[in-house]
Amino acid sequence: MSGNTFGEIFRITTFGESHGAALGVIIDGVPAGLPIDMEFIASELSRRRPGQSALSTARRESDTPEILSGVLNGIATGTPLAIIIRNTDQRSRDYSNVEHIFRPGHADYTYNAKYGFRDYRGGGRSSGRETAARVAAGAVAKLFLATLGVNITAFASEIGGVKAEKFFPEEIEKNPARSPDPDAAAAMAEAVAASAAAHDSIGGKVGCRITGVPAGWGEPVFDKLDALFAHAMLSLGAVKGIEFGAGFETAAMRGSENNDPMRPGVPPFVTNRAGGILGGISNGDVIEFTLAVKPTPSISALQKTVDDKNTPRDLEITGRHDPCIVPRIVPVVEAMAALVLADCALRQRCARLD
Repeated sequence: MSGNTFGEIFRITTFGESHGAALGVIIDGVPAGLPIDMEFIASELSRRRPGQSALSTARRESDTPEILSGVLNGIATGTPLAIIIRNTDQRSRDYSNVEHIFRPGHADYTYNAKYGFRDYRGGGRSSGRETAARVAAGAVAKLFLATLGVNITAFASEIGGVKAEKFFPEEIEKNPARSPDPDAAAAMAEAVAASAAAHDSIGGKVGCRITGVPAGWGEPVFDKLDALFAHAMLSLGAVKGIEFGAGFETAAMRGSENNDPMRPGVPPFVTNRAGGILGGISNGDVIEFTLAVKPTPSISALQKTVDDKNTPRDLEITGRHDPCIVPRIVPVVEAMAALVLADCALRQRCARLD
């Protein structure tokens, strides 16, 4: 396996580079008969696209999806569904100074170690722009999950140390930070602006809440639902950690504090410290997890590094980059969660006779 494919039944393979002609995805396993709403796919890509606000890169891409196969008269045919997103505003000249220099915090050194060669134009496959293809595929997965009543909401729970203390989901798309707390959103934007003014960047946390998943999704042992989410989320270059429910706080708890008491009802849980997953299988409660997102590694402040001859070099990164990745990764997190759940939904149909 080359590492470019994800999923078992609802299966995607992405291709393309940050500064190539286009990015794309081939989706296999889309149930025949599913209506494919191109406006919805385009709107999901628009949430991820660059140039949205002062909190994102100034690169301008329309990110218009083009379907090449697998759809007839707006309906999925059941055959491989191919989508491409053309690059129209790449400026490869911005990267001419790093052709032979490794950028700190990037995959330059490791890609060179693996292949003996690397695409220095924005990082190639290691660029965050690769996630456009994932969002397109995730939009199709969302269309399928909507028929099952599943809803996925990701949001900025923290940026630069500023935490969202309130949760109003209707506020998320109303502010550039994508925070569910409008008061925190303003402070988050100020923190991003301050770091950008200092030629630096900041990170944060992304929360995700999923409703409508019935009890029973996920596979025993190696394909536990939380393990699949972890695989999906940690495949995003900016994500450095994940926790479910009470997460790392459970390390200081007793069992009597951590266990979720049960009562008659569906779901039967009084609390949700498990984050909606027990034994790697969904328990019917809200699925909740939080991601740690690192600061953007491309900063214009002077950094110490080496070149491909292992010679010490000083580097100032130029070009157009996000001062904070958190707001734009929100729709990507939703897309990856949707891909996990679409696959689990189809796998669950094989689990029992009824």
